[in-house]
Amino acid sequence: MQLSELIGFYRGSSLWQPHSWQSRTARQQPEWESRGALSAVTEQLGRFPGLVGPREIEALKHQIADAGVGRRFILQGGDCAERFQDCREDLIRGKMRILMQMSLVMGYAGRRPIIPIGRMAGQYAKPRSESVERVGDGTILPIFRGESVNSFDATTSARRSDPLRLLQAYHTSSATLNFIRILMGSGFGDLQHMDAWDLGTIKKGAYWKRYEQIAAGLRDALAFISNVSNVSSTQGVTPESTLRGYGFKDFYVSHEALLLPYEEALTRFVPEMGRHYNLSTHMLWIGDRTRELDGAHVEYCRGVGNPVGIKVSAETDIPDLLDVIARINSHNEVGKVTLITRLGSSEVRTKLPSMIRAVRESGFAVTWSVDPMHGNTVRTADGRKTRRFESVVDEIHGSFEAHRSEGSHLGGIHLEMTSDDVTECTGGAAGVTDSDLERRYETWCDPRLNGAQSLEIAFVTAACLRGEYSRRLN
Repeated sequence: MQLSELIGFYRGSSLWQPHSWQSRTARQQPEWESRGALSAVTEQLGRFPGLVGPREIEALKHQIADAGVGRRFILQGGDCAERFQDCREDLIRGKMRILMQMSLVMGYAGRRPIIPIGRMAGQYAKPRSESVERVGDGTILPIFRGESVNSFDATTSARRSDPLRLLQAYHTSSATLNFIRILMGSGFGDLQHMDAWDLGTIKKGAYWKRYEQIAAGLRDALAFISNVSNVSSTQGVTPESTLRGYGFKDFYVSHEALLLPYEEALTRFVPEMGRHYNLSTHMLWIGDRTRELDGAHVEYCRGVGNPVGIKVSAETDIPDLLDVIARINSHNEVGKVTLITRLGSSEVRTKLPSMIRAVRESGFAVTWSVDPMHGNTVRTADGRKTRRFESVVDEIHGSFEAHRSEGSHLGGIHLEMTSDDVTECTGGAAGVTDSDLERRYETWCDPRLNGAQSLEIAFVTAACLRGEYSRRLN
């Protein structure tokens, strides 16, 4: 079926409502102990104000459309699964700092405006491969599904699926977003405040000197602009004030569209826009486990105006993927769909080119991004999950190479990362080894890049944006 036929079919399908997903099979949903309590919670959430505005969502969608044609580049990153206890000023500021530093490197060295999108302020739920796990004493417990659902503590009571946690997820997301807005509103993203982005934990990293060189060059350039502005301080404008406006004005947040009762409750019809939006976040994505064409998650996402990411694995059937794109984006709206490939370094060069060709030939408007983390997860000899830094870099290189060979644009990168000096992924300039993992393995789910590794990835990505696809930086 060609593009026009697919779009015509799905556009003419049944009318959508925020609850339409309830008639479909919903994967990865917890077994809530009380349906009555869940209904009471979602009714309360439905009365709460939205956390983001529809015009912010539309602005992001336009920027994502630009990334799809090579005019911008998306940096989407943050924790695998957020924790309620991490809703603290210092930790939020740390996440913002590393994302600003990476954006600076990628934008300056890669010569392209960067769209920073955090996996923040709502990433409190995770899909899981198993529904139960066996803990140390042999007890079988429900799996930890993120703090929106249950607790990481390995006890029967802690692993109950408690709907009241959805309220805590809302309030914690609200507090996180409020602090992000305070930071950005106070000029945190301005280049004149680059010194405020310093992270002591990564100053020992091999790439810190290169970052400092970029920052120093930008300071010189901005000082020059200030000096030649010919604006007299008697007019109420100081040299420092002329530097305002240079930097990152917007910061967006995103999370996986997983717990559909929560997503439905935060969905609103916006009359002036003429459509529904999920006002819990700017961008949603559908995971590899919830991407079924007739599933509840695809049904939900097809009706909201938010940009939607679709995770694409090496096992994805291309005709099925085209059907999913058509169902989610029945009007072929630019900026609506981002395909986030997670193919693994071993298969990116063989699988990605055919995907790019199929999507291009079908005429769908999509933006491409790469998730070089999930396809490269391995286990050490003692069973601990990790990711090899060299495999992450190789998938980034392979993705850029594939898009270049197909005349396409890689428009973004999607990372599980932190500013902290954790030891969860091996390799990188710091030389983290398997034996180092136990030193600071702090994730409650999947392994994350630490601050130094994240900054190194920024330099690798910047080199790729300049066309240096197949060699490591020295």
